[in-house]
Amino acid sequence: MNTTLTIAINKTAKSKLQDTNFDDLKFGQTISDHMFVADYVNGAWGDFRIEPYAPLQLNPANATLHYGQSVFEGMKAYKNDAGETLLFRADANQKRLNESAKRMCIPEVPEEIFMDGLMKLLEIDSAWIPNKLGCSLYIRPFIFATDDYLGIRPSEKYKFIIFTCPVGNYYSKPVSVKVECKYTRAAEGGTGFAKAAGNYAGSLYPALLAQKDGFDQLLWTDGKSHQNIEESGTMNVMFMINDTLITAPTTTGTILKGITRDSVLTLAKEMGIKVEERFLRVAELEDALRNNTLKEAFGTGTAATIAHIAKIHVSGNDYILPEKDDTAFSNRVLKTLDDIKYGKIADTHGWIIKL
Repeated sequence: MNTTLTIAINKTAKSKLQDTNFDDLKFGQTISDHMFVADYVNGAWGDFRIEPYAPLQLNPANATLHYGQSVFEGMKAYKNDAGETLLFRADANQKRLNESAKRMCIPEVPEEIFMDGLMKLLEIDSAWIPNKLGCSLYIRPFIFATDDYLGIRPSEKYKFIIFTCPVGNYYSKPVSVKVECKYTRAAEGGTGFAKAAGNYAGSLYPALLAQKDGFDQLLWTDGKSHQNIEESGTMNVMFMINDTLITAPTTTGTILKGITRDSVLTLAKEMGIKVEERFLRVAELEDALRNNTLKEAFGTGTAATIAHIAKIHVSGNDYILPEKDDTAFSNRVLKTLDDIKYGKIADTHGWIIKL
């Protein structure tokens, strides 16, 4: 893909590649050599550059540190058998980043800046993209306020950064989840649909309490009644009850418009699966668990793609879901998505950008 943005390049004097064990990748712990950086000053994005990944120097009065004016995205790049770099649905991530930015009073990043900066960064750090199935290069674009000012108002200056990290599987096994009926992840009129940093900070304490009780994550319910299931941890969540795939709608403004979610729903419809975008009530979930009509439950997101749920705790009871074989919808759709991402089958949806 051709780029037109003028970007200053300052490559690292010593790559970390030779010190990296690609057979033992912990998610988000190994960072690639470089990052793309742009600054928003005087009403415009500029000073585009790629430089060695390094710590940032921040003033203690930095607005983001105090008021959380920050948004981010997550996507992945893959290597096909020919060694080419394949980027999955980056255009959708760019659009969603700007939707989040608008809600947080952050200036939008034009597509040219986002895509050209990303492409040049991937070109320079292409050797960091793992070339084996199950591994990928995780990409983290984010924007944060850089005013050094303690007054509460939108910042006038911002920084946009993209950095990457090679990763393996996010979850090594199916997860156990607890239905959360006290704490709230998001409320209508809030920022639940945005990838705002503060959303995740607010979810940590309830998740920690669940982990102390032996669960991996939560099934979040709505903030008004706690009767409707919204998300699972940091992922969208789907349930196969009998022959119907059910997932919460994104129309309330409380749920992230997941790109993996959209991809799974698109493929499900093509596979002839009946899909319902509606809230699954907690009582309905309990009935399906008791009657063994809940065939599958899984989270969808960039990090894990599909995270199978093996146990659900609700109303004081634990329910174990049956193990999934290759014929299960979640495994079939995961294989199809992986085959598209790694270039093993044709991309008929325009989801892949090849560098």
